[in-house]
Amino acid sequence: MAARNTARKRAFQILFEGDQRGADVLTVLADWVRHSRSDTRQPPVSEYTMELVEGYAERAGRIDELIAQYSVDWTLDRMPVVDRNILRLGAYELIWVDETPDAVVLDEMVQLAKEFSTDDSPAFVNGLLGRLKDLKPSLRRE
Repeated sequence: MAARNTARKRAFQILFEGDQRGADVLTVLADWVRHSRSDTRQPPVSEYTMELVEGYAERAGRIDELIAQYSVDWTLDRMPVVDRNILRLGAYELIWVDETPDAVVLDEMVQLAKEFSTDDSPAFVNGLLGRLKDLKPSLRRE
């Protein structure tokens, strides 16, 4: 499932870029798509990347509420930008994408944290997303 792995990584990069630039993630996504179509050196943006970014954008407020509510001793604005955006992507896919097994989401997000963030980040990401996984049935009803 290397294609899904790449799609998640690109979706994370788009969320991260939007956060860093203070730009809407859908605008960043459109920029990535436009660049990939006009410059053959740029990799294409997959359908799954688009689905992840668009799905996150649709529920961004709720996702940030959940992350803030269930993170212990961390406010959203104090979290490292990398961790915050891995959690945003993971929360969206975990709670609202039924086709992806929960264990896959957790593993993929922990791998992103290992690749892009601090030594403490994988455990933080795993713990918070694990909590959201346990609460998933009630979170989807809200």
